[in-house]
Amino acid sequence: MSDDTAPWLIVGLGNPGAEYAGNRHNIGFMVADLLADRMRGKFKAHKARAQVVEGRMGPPGPANRRVVLAKPMSFMNLSGGPVTALRDFYKVPLERIVAIHDELDIDYPTLRLKLGGGDNGHNGLKSMTKSIGPDYHRVRCGIGRPPGRMQVADFVLKDFSSTERKELDWFVDRAADAVECLIAEGLERAQSSYNS
Repeated sequence: MSDDTAPWLIVGLGNPGAEYAGNRHNIGFMVADLLADRMRGKFKAHKARAQVVEGRMGPPGPANRRVVLAKPMSFMNLSGGPVTALRDFYKVPLERIVAIHDELDIDYPTLRLKLGGGDNGHNGLKSMTKSIGPDYHRVRCGIGRPPGRMQVADFVLKDFSSTERKELDWFVDRAADAVECLIAEGLERAQSSYNS
């Protein structure tokens, strides 16, 4: 099914705007920014209401892949529209779409990679699944549950705590490594290396 010349579409999920930049909900954007740096690319506006970097990822040779790195500029709960438009524009098969997102049901700073599944109440995933179906890859960045009676919405829209920030650079770096491994070596290899 997969056309080998088709690019991968790697989508960092988050909310646009400086006031959201450090939020737990924006870890997908943080990982996308690091991947763009590694690719020596600069995000540019795309008509699909997203910022994109086009380039290559992975080691030289057959594992070097064409990728489109994207940050939807809609809000999180409308991510599906830009993702669908980018998929159609770049002719990306579903099995080459990767969403990088925060995950409440995984402790901070834990990573898990998987293919398909539910949205677990995550509005970005809900919107993507409604638009393209559930069978895309996910790089799930654990942020843990809110403390006490704090509402989930308040928790995800808060910046990482000072304690969490001590490990944040390492966590974002590890998530970026996991994305690169997924694309170069496949899901099973990435899971065995990065799922904890």
